This record gives sequence, C-alpha cells and structure tokens, in this order.
Amino acid sequence: MYELIREIPGFKVLLPKAAFYFFPDISHYIGKTLNGTEIKNSDDFAMFLLENAHVGCVGGYSFGSPECIRFSYAASEEDLREAMKRIKETLEKYN
Repeated sequence: MYELIREIPGFKVLLPKAAFYFFPDISHYIGKTLNGTEIKNSDDFAMFLLENAHVGCVGGYSFGSPECIRFSYAASEEDLREAMKRIKETLEKYN
C-alpha cells in the first residue's frame, strides 16, 4: 500500500513502523476547490474523497495533524488496491 499511496498526486507519506494506518500529508490540496468543494482542511478533503472516490478516511485534525488524513490498511489487499486506484484517478483530474 505504501507504494500505491506514494503514486497519488499531492500526497506526502512516510512508511509506518508499527501502525495499521497511513497518515499522508495532503496540504497540497488545502485551499483548493475540487469539483466545487472548497478544501479548507483535512476534514473537507476526507469528505471530498468519500463523495467523489467513494473511499472513507478520517481527517487528521482529531489526531493533532490538520494537514493529514488517516487511512486504515486493516482490509484485504484487493480492497486496498481498489481504494488507492479510485483516489488516484479522482485526484489526477485536478493536478
């Protein structure tokens, strides 16, 4: 999943050492308008992904990092690959 997330335009991500989630920095998108949605923070971005890529994640504000989103990778490899594909295809339209 790490390699798939690194391919998503505008994401900066570190390889987790002992977690079951990724926490990419999405500050590239904050302040932009995507498909009519103003992205003011990571919560807005998480909602954008849910509505446009049909992938759920959580904004990082609650975790002390408002410029990040949180993805769990406690799912099947097939589901994870599909989710990353949807996100990448959705965001490529805006870069």
